[in-house]
Amino acid sequence: MRKTFTGWHMAAMMGSFFGVVIAVNLTMASMALGSFGGVVVDNSYVASQEFNGWLDDARDSDALGWQVAQAWREDGRLAISVAGAPDPLIVTATARHPLGRLRDQRLSFIRRAAGEYLSVEELPADRWILRLDVASGSDHWRSEGEIQ
Repeated sequence: MRKTFTGWHMAAMMGSFFGVVIAVNLTMASMALGSFGGVVVDNSYVASQEFNGWLDDARDSDALGWQVAQAWREDGRLAISVAGAPDPLIVTATARHPLGRLRDQRLSFIRRAAGEYLSVEELPADRWILRLDVASGSDHWRSEGEIQ
């Protein structure tokens, strides 16, 4: 004996279909928000026009031959060590949150020893993109990268 296809069957199929679609969309949206590692810029067109200049700055920094290492200490301060550069140096940094949830943090550094610098300000624990500038006279070594 054949069963009849009723309106209840159709409602169950439609409800199941849309339930799966909504569940998948919610899962993908939560995964996207939790893992976004991109950079937010105010004006993407202007940023694209400045890209070649950023590449030139990176080549200039590499040509200096300075080795710069950073470490985030347990007390929230950043330690920067520089090798191959004349001493003393001027070290500054700006830490910005990848999604702009937290305000940018400007960091200044004090010299602890030859080639060793420590931030005056503490940086709250979170994901940050650090724009670091190490200068000696007219020479500037710049980098930008994520710290966690």
